[in-house]
Amino acid sequence: MSETSPARVLVANRGEIALRIIRAAHSIGWEAVAVFSDVDEDARWVELADDAVHIGASPATKSYLDIDAIVSAAKSSGCAYVHPGYGFLAERPEFSRRVAESGLTFVGPAANVIEEMGDKALARRTAERAGVPTVPGTEVLSDVEAAAAAAEDLGYPVLVKASAGGGGKGIRVVADADELREVIPAAQAEARSAFDDPAIYLEKAVLDARHIEVQILGDAHGNVIHVFERDCSVQRRRQKLLEEAPAPHLAPHLRDAITSAAVRLVAEIGYEGAGTVEFIVDGEEFYFIEMNTRIQVEHPITEEISGIDLVAEQLHIAAGRELSVAQEDVTIQGAAIQFRINAENHQQDFFPSPGTLTAFDAPGGPGVRVDAGVVAGGQVPPYYDSLVAKIIVHGRDREAALARGEQALSELHIDGILTTRDLHLELLRAADLRNGPVTTNWLENTWLPTSFPDSV
Repeated sequence: MSETSPARVLVANRGEIALRIIRAAHSIGWEAVAVFSDVDEDARWVELADDAVHIGASPATKSYLDIDAIVSAAKSSGCAYVHPGYGFLAERPEFSRRVAESGLTFVGPAANVIEEMGDKALARRTAERAGVPTVPGTEVLSDVEAAAAAAEDLGYPVLVKASAGGGGKGIRVVADADELREVIPAAQAEARSAFDDPAIYLEKAVLDARHIEVQILGDAHGNVIHVFERDCSVQRRRQKLLEEAPAPHLAPHLRDAITSAAVRLVAEIGYEGAGTVEFIVDGEEFYFIEMNTRIQVEHPITEEISGIDLVAEQLHIAAGRELSVAQEDVTIQGAAIQFRINAENHQQDFFPSPGTLTAFDAPGGPGVRVDAGVVAGGQVPPYYDSLVAKIIVHGRDREAALARGEQALSELHIDGILTTRDLHLELLRAADLRNGPVTTNWLENTWLPTSFPDSV
């Protein structure tokens, strides 16, 4: 590659996030190289990339999780950078390490930072060192007896959590000692299967709380900023369905305290890149729960209220540049909501609904954004996450965003598969959500069973 050639980034992902990275790269004059499995050969992001490399069979373990294949694809296609997106290898320290060892630049933090924040027990200690409140909990526990003794000290209910967990996985609520003794072996086995690490620890269960996360950016020059917060409390089995920015019904003093805590944490670890610091909020109290060392699925709503292209910032940071904005320049502009449209049957316990999209008519108009990796005639394969599209709406205030969301969802038309569109329309008409705030147990324990009695 000559000195005048544009920078090239390998997009080590698929679907809507792959397309999002390609567009961000093109917006700053970079070239983007896609990777694809057998089933994704004719995908939209493959078509729009400057180049594309086949990396294996359709199952993720034989393609998007194959580090050797991805690193080889980056080198053979002349890429200097590798962007992991989210999911797959995005938070695997060994991937960041292999990319660096291959002479390439990982678009994200260094492997040791991913390890530190990916180990939930270690991340707790880091947060405490930075003066960030944490939920009362334990270190990694060696056996059932140690867990039982610790649970008595914490007081039931407690959460059994996988130390290497993330994305709501590897978490179990335990009500008493007998249940704890049954759950620990199963939780360790589940953690070993999901994360190749059986380590678990306990936290005091704060069950009626909000899930608030703070978007941060840090560069190699010591600059760290937050881009305000998102409310991700509408969840099913700890998986997010709908997100809002800024968090509604959050007092200004609490917003200031939470965002400041997030900045302190990432400054403590010398973080470089985009990341998200997650908290639970219980009344006036808030507690750190984890950090995601990558771009989030819900990042578009932060972009909409701030005017900052977070993915372009990631690329600039990886290239060694300073952040394009200072903290005092980051302001909240209106309100935004994101609806995750998944290929699932919400009336049958959210059973997956893969297949061919015989129709995909997206909404449009002012304040409406659609991030999707599919088009009509495209496939939603059974091998990967069920996300089909993200409908993002922005308005001058929350009421305007809610109204725009209902309009956009009503315009969305998808045939060939079942989706969660109708669930989101029902959510928008729920008084609890409109009047808020709701907590993480609201959808599953209060509203969902009465609205969709066959779903759980």
